[in-house]
Amino acid sequence: MLDRRFIVENHELVAQNCQRRGVDADVDRLVELELQRRDLDKQVQELNQQANQLAKSVGKASAEERAALIEQGRQVREQVDATKKQQDQLEEEILGLQNGIPNLTHPDAPVGDDDQANLEVRRGKTERPQFDFQPKDHVALGESLDMIDFEGGARVAGAGFYFLRNDAVRLELALQQYALQTLTEAGFTPVITPDLAYTEILHGTGYIPRGPETQIYSIENTNLNLVATAEITLGGLMAGTVLEAEQLPMKICGISHCFRTEAGAAGRASRGLYRVHQFTKVEMFAFTLPEQSDATLEEFCDLECRIFDGLELPYRVVDTATGDLGGPAYRKYDLEAWMPGRGEGGEWGEVTSTSNCTDFQARRLNIRYKVKGEKGTKLAHTLNGTAIAISRAIIAIMENNQLADGTIRVPEALRPWIGKDRLGAS
Repeated sequence: MLDRRFIVENHELVAQNCQRRGVDADVDRLVELELQRRDLDKQVQELNQQANQLAKSVGKASAEERAALIEQGRQVREQVDATKKQQDQLEEEILGLQNGIPNLTHPDAPVGDDDQANLEVRRGKTERPQFDFQPKDHVALGESLDMIDFEGGARVAGAGFYFLRNDAVRLELALQQYALQTLTEAGFTPVITPDLAYTEILHGTGYIPRGPETQIYSIENTNLNLVATAEITLGGLMAGTVLEAEQLPMKICGISHCFRTEAGAAGRASRGLYRVHQFTKVEMFAFTLPEQSDATLEEFCDLECRIFDGLELPYRVVDTATGDLGGPAYRKYDLEAWMPGRGEGGEWGEVTSTSNCTDFQARRLNIRYKVKGEKGTKLAHTLNGTAIAISRAIIAIMENNQLADGTIRVPEALRPWIGKDRLGAS
């Protein structure tokens, strides 16, 4: 969340930022309530001083005066309790408004209401394929090569679930190994994270685990939720801790299953593996000093490009528009792979993204750092980035590498783990 004092002192800037991002946040109301809360806080301090003075006076007073002073002290304490109750009510309302205010926005981020305003900033090394036959989408390929079973998944858990079979299993595991090797060579610490997290950890990273518009699966009668991304667990890993400045940047890559309700998702663009309720993802995460976060975002974007260039897939990178950023992100890049099976003749489809969340998540999660020789602590910055969302990477590989005989060419980078050069071939 944004710092409350900053919001009050810069309320016009914050309100303008909310408007650019398409967020309906009542900044003026927050400022009004916070000023009231501060006045009540002063009243509590003054009443406590008065109560202390009365308590001291009781010991020096005569028997006749003592009863009146005790009664007066009781009345002052009741006033303190009543004022604190008002404060608590205001605090609850202020916090609700504060949680609805998004992060500030990088000045270079394109301004626009949705992804149509995203700005293309680069393309990958691989050109889009030119087929001399009618290409199939990944659903048809998966069925013909016995690689994906959507009907079986639906029988077991409903629409949006699936079984990977045969070469698709090898492809998923190869993608994990490939991403892991790339990131560990770049200095990341690999981890496998829990698939569950406390509600407060989800709140801290900017996810809404319960409510009518949530995309989160929550565990009934518990404070636990299935995670939508390892960003949640990796961010929560350092919640409530103070890091040494020398430890930063701290870069971690996490493998996790991801669970999303995908409520309302429909249409041909969501067909097959593109929007599913469960998938595996390799996530990058970093805790940095404030002055390191801009460069770390560029590093994360470069790593995503390196991974998809290595997979020989055509892609483009877009600088995400203000209205499409999401609450915690200060700036975000999306990497969109070419998917020949989407739409009429193919479309770009998002496969990864990377975001600089500055101190927005760290403030909620209370992740701080200290500098040797300096007093106090400061908030760290957090960044996240998808190395590979396996299900979407599978789509791009299958559709771009399909051959006329119905098999699928395996990218060179994955052959050491898959053990052959074509999927669906014996």
